[in-house]
Amino acid sequence: MTTINTYLTFEGNCEKAFNFYRSVFGGEFAHVGRFSDMPDDPNYPVADEYKNQIMHISLPISKECVLMGSDTAGQGGPITVGNNFSISISTDSKGKADTFFEKLSSDGKVTMPMADTFWGDYFGMCTDRFGINWMIGFAEAAPQA
Repeated sequence: MTTINTYLTFEGNCEKAFNFYRSVFGGEFAHVGRFSDMPDDPNYPVADEYKNQIMHISLPISKECVLMGSDTAGQGGPITVGNNFSISISTDSKGKADTFFEKLSSDGKVTMPMADTFWGDYFGMCTDRFGINWMIGFAEAAPQA
């Protein structure tokens, strides 16, 4: 099954915002990852001042809906209304993820090509020809015991 969720982007106050959203919607965070949790990569260095900021956070709102977000860690320029969110698509196959990515990025801009990631998902990011930011991912299901 393919799901679509909203992904919000912040300049250093993601954790504060998500604590507010949790107070509104209830529940618990499914994941909280900080930039300090990332493996070191000389191509994408993270300054010490950003290491405690949120790399990824997710708050389930319902069985089918998850609100997700992150801080910019000084990357990508200033946040303005219109570029402070992405639409996140989670697919049930790598093939479907590749198809969505290829079609959405056509005549647009590839921000991060589809690839296996350190967190285990197959993932990519792009901006379509209309300026909408997309995140596309596939997570291999864990084997059933």
